[in-house]
Amino acid sequence: MSTPDNPGSSPLQHWHWGLRPSLPSVVAFGGGHGLAASLTALRRITDQLTAIVTVADDGGSSGRLRAELNCLPPGDLRMALAALCGDDEYGRLWADVLQSRFASAGPLGDHAIGNLLIAGLWERLGDPVAGLDMVARLLGAKGRVLPMASVPLEIVAEVIGLDPLSPDEISYIHGQAQVAKTTAEVRAVHLVPQDPPACPESIEVVLDADWIVLGPGSWFTSVIPHLLVPKLAHAIYETRAKRILTLNLEPADETAGFSAARHVELLAEHAPRLRLDIVLADTQFASDDAHLGQRAQSLGAELVVADLAARDGSARHDPLRLASAYAEIMGI
Repeated sequence: MSTPDNPGSSPLQHWHWGLRPSLPSVVAFGGGHGLAASLTALRRITDQLTAIVTVADDGGSSGRLRAELNCLPPGDLRMALAALCGDDEYGRLWADVLQSRFASAGPLGDHAIGNLLIAGLWERLGDPVAGLDMVARLLGAKGRVLPMASVPLEIVAEVIGLDPLSPDEISYIHGQAQVAKTTAEVRAVHLVPQDPPACPESIEVVLDADWIVLGPGSWFTSVIPHLLVPKLAHAIYETRAKRILTLNLEPADETAGFSAARHVELLAEHAPRLRLDIVLADTQFASDDAHLGQRAQSLGAELVVADLAARDGSARHDPLRLASAYAEIMGI
């Protein structure tokens, strides 16, 4: 097992050729930095890893490409691919190239190189999944990246407190970029279109998985949206895989002031059929909430508490500590 005290060790390094037991097939859901943290940990413990990524980003480089080319927003998909790059010199070089942005006052300004590569392959191949698979092969990625839906989506949030003069009035905010930075309290989100076509390959890997991992990440714009694509949600409910919910280390902007238990409740409110096997929480976040265990149990889950935080004081998961927790939960 990979541990913080022995960062060079990994289950993948200890089995000799021909003797290695079968590693679990794991599907991780999310978007942005949260999914990248989960993937960076999971690629250390299994060689059967798939990321299923939100496709609702409408800001920055992704938003510009989405509007200009009528394509899926590539940014969160790019970040997932970068997280799956290996730790060798080749892998780190490609991860850096993917994430690098043009510094220009012209039309290329602030576009990520990886976004242009992905969008260019989509236009050339006419197939988002084939394009992502080609990029993964080019990078030597330690897993596969798939979109959660076959069309770009819009997130609409129901909020209160948007107007200071009417603090109890319900308002609606459109677009992932706006929802992510709102100071109003988000009560619920939904997708436009409401019944988007799920990516068929995503459905297939969910049904064949041994484990699925939801979170960490921005709750309303990266975690919950997967449960709002009807066919994908149905696959999550019906899969034989065990389900892990990984909580954030602390409330993010979208859930400022929300307890750990409230994060679990929000998933249940958006997906009443959801059942979990494990809720994984950091020691500090869990210790501040006496109701977390009860909320986890209400969804059929065991609460697992571990020291998951990076030691630099930031609100980031330490990838080795997270990998160690996942390995112990999965019995690797």
